Amino acid sequence: MTTHAASEKEHNPLAFQQGRQQSWRLADIPFDSIDIEAVRNDTYLFYLLAAASFVEITSDLYTNNLVDYFDGDEPLQNWLLHQWEREEMQHGAALKRYVLTVWPEFDWELAYAGFYAEYSRLCVEENLGPTRGLELVARCVVETGTATLYTLLQRLSPEPVLRDLTGKIRADEVRHYKYFYHYFLEYRSQERPRRLAVLRSLWHRVGEIDDEDSYIAFKYVYCTRHPERADFETEYRVYRQRFLALARSYYPVDMAVKMFLKPLQLNPRLQKVTVPVLTAGTRYLILR
Repeated sequence: MTTHAASEKEHNPLAFQQGRQQSWRLADIPFDSIDIEAVRNDTYLFYLLAAASFVEITSDLYTNNLVDYFDGDEPLQNWLLHQWEREEMQHGAALKRYVLTVWPEFDWELAYAGFYAEYSRLCVEENLGPTRGLELVARCVVETGTATLYTLLQRLSPEPVLRDLTGKIRADEVRHYKYFYHYFLEYRSQERPRRLAVLRSLWHRVGEIDDEDSYIAFKYVYCTRHPERADFETEYRVYRQRFLALARSYYPVDMAVKMFLKPLQLNPRLQKVTVPVLTAGTRYLILR
């Protein structure tokens, strides 16, 4: 079992979050006030929100694996079970309700059943990191991806209720990142992984996010909405191209780079050089 003794607020979110309640609940979202006409014809937004709802609402699978993996670390297990899982599944429930309010004809349950059957086979403990510390690095990457995705959604949304909802989810995901980073620091002090191993874990998880989440979720959303069309691969490429086009205007590159680099624990001088270079490189890849 680890001993949780970090004192700085940045490194110990438990110091100021202990005993907190959920920052918001489903009842706080005015679904009845959604401006349906503002988003009803936005097919891309439909795919994005429906796919996100699938991944978020399946968080119980991740939680069970992580709780088993971190056997003996009661503070982390308790947070995963009683805070993280509850909030992640609430994200999924809220997105599902938003989707069904705007696109009530979509058979969410049928599409999700297909997604769950395939995706659940990938969510096994054997796919977690080689060490606890490196698995927490991977968790930081996942939270970076979700925090920046909801930042993008909040920025581009033409509909007020969606802006409010994605803003709330974004805040949760940033806070979750801080928790995983805190626990990474504790395991880092025990395991002392080389910086190259941390970088490899960061980069490996970046690739997995796209393969496991976006692709599988989109497939079942699209195929349920268009059962007569067999070639979803072509549509998925169009979907990804559309994301890149939106990212050029709305993706928070600076935020993503800083969150991505944080587990590397670069010294201030190296970070001062690395952050602008990586930010510029990321912008170039998006804009080219």
